[in-house]
Order: sequence, then C-alpha cells, then structure tokens
Amino acid sequence: MVDKRIGYQPSNSMRELIRDNNLVLMAIGRFDIAFGFGDASVKEVCLENNVDVDTFLAVCNLLSGYHFSIDRLSLHSLMGYLMRAHSTFLDYTLPKIKYSLLEAINYSKANEVSLLLIKFFDDYVVEVKHHMDYENEVIFKYVENLLGGIIDDDFSFAKFSGHHSHTVTKLKELKDIFIYHYKQRDNSRLSAVLYDIINCEKDMMLHFEVEKNLFVPAVERLERNVRLRLEEVNGEVDKEEEEVDSPDMVLGEREKDIIRCVAQGKSNKEIAEELCISVHTVATHRRNIASKLGIHSAAGLTIFAIINNIVDLRDVNPHQ
Repeated sequence: MVDKRIGYQPSNSMRELIRDNNLVLMAIGRFDIAFGFGDASVKEVCLENNVDVDTFLAVCNLLSGYHFSIDRLSLHSLMGYLMRAHSTFLDYTLPKIKYSLLEAINYSKANEVSLLLIKFFDDYVVEVKHHMDYENEVIFKYVENLLGGIIDDDFSFAKFSGHHSHTVTKLKELKDIFIYHYKQRDNSRLSAVLYDIINCEKDMMLHFEVEKNLFVPAVERLERNVRLRLEEVNGEVDKEEEEVDSPDMVLGEREKDIIRCVAQGKSNKEIAEELCISVHTVATHRRNIASKLGIHSAAGLTIFAIINNIVDLRDVNPHQ
C-alpha cells in the first residue's frame, strides 16, 4: 500500500506504483525496465534491471506529486532516462502525430490552410529535435566529464539552466488552432489526433519538470563539488610552488602576477596560459586577492596595480 504522506518507497511493489499512477508505466519504459515483474518490489525490479533505485523513485515520486529527493540521485541513470525520453518523442510520438494528422485533415496542394498547418508542425519538430540533440550531445557530455572530475570552463551550465524552458508552446498553439479555428466536418480522426497531441503536451511538460527539478539541481551540486575538489588540489600545489599568504595580508609574487595580467585586460584563461597554472587556480587567487584588498573589479585592481607600481601605465588596458 502506498503511503501518500511519504510517497513511493523501495519496499512498495511495482504493481502498487502502477495502480496508484499509470504514468509510472512511462518511467518504467524510459528506465529500460522489462515488464513481467509480477509482485516484485521496486527495489527487486530495479536491481534485476541494473537501474538505480533512488533515481527511479525520485522520478516516479515527482511524476505523482509526492515528495522526492536529489540527495542520492545517479546522474548516469537519470541521463539514460532522459535520453530514452528524447528518443520516444523524436522517433515515435511526434512521427505518429504527423502521420495521423496527414490522414485526419484535407491535406492537398489545393488546401493552403492544411499545408500551413503541416509546415507549422514540421517546424515545431525541428525545434524540438534541435533542443534535444543539444542536450544529448553537449549537456550530457559536459555532465559525463563532470562525473570524471573534469570541468570545461568554456561552457556555462548556469547559462543553460537559466534559459532552459519547455518545448510545448507551439504544440499547444497547433492544438488550439485546430479546436477553435479549423473548420472541418467528420472529425473522428482529427479528434483522435488532438487527443494524442494533448497527451504529448502533458508528457513533454512532465519531462521538463524532471529536468528542472531533478537533473539541473543535481548537476549544479556536482559542479560545485568538483570545483571545490579541484581548488583544494590546486591550492596544495600552489603552496609547494610559491610562498603562501602571510598573516599580515601581504601579496605574494604570484598574486602580483595575477593583478598585472588583470590590469593588462587578460581573461582568466589567458592568465592561466601565461602563468602555466589552471584556470581554477587563477580564480582562487583572484578570490584571495579580493579578500585581502577589498577590491573586486578589474578596474579597481588596475588602479591598485598602477599606484603600487605592479604594472606600468603603458601596459594597462585602456578599456578596463
């Protein structure tokens, strides 16, 4: 029996989850879990199918409106789920809707409205494919590198997550055009297609909720942890290479090098290349410098460098 106060648990049978919410069937398929599990528990089924139990439960609880947690998520398992969802949309759901639309409406060269509607749908599919291909090929690759302890400083996951949105707006518009503006009798087939579009719209919104509430927070947390580990490692290397900060807050030679480069208008990446250190080490030095001097802007550091003869005025970037 499902306790709705705490949501699905590993000890619940898979049958109980499905009876409580048929959407669990969708999750089962996208985690590549085989059917025919009888009365086995969620834990037993997941172990048999090599699926992370906590990740499966987090997705199912989210889909059912119950409490979920990202604390023990497996990003490998969650990415597999998301990639199979992408494949379902692109390889099955949307092509099926296109085929059914062509059968349901008066589609001919003489019917300009139907031509425009099909083109509207085709353009929407291209937009969805671009969105999902980008996640498959860029975002998931970035996360795989993170899981291996590697951060690509040329990529901003924060920019992706900040602009990440669902892809159902045009699908909803198409549905509304058919319902409120497209005049055609004998609409049995068209009604069935509209029902498929409504289900696809709901499915895509739930997919977006999984990405927004599970995937994005889990990646952001992993990214923070990897950065902290790399900074700790690079910090230990710096102590061996150069004098560390003294209690009287005097700048070290490496920190002066950093300030000089900043005054010359160089980016963190360019500074790292010039000084043969990592970008993470540059960022750590800049935080330490800001803490010591109380100066955070490049312009402020440039003025400080000029006043203290760290940089020659002729070498300063005039656009700081």
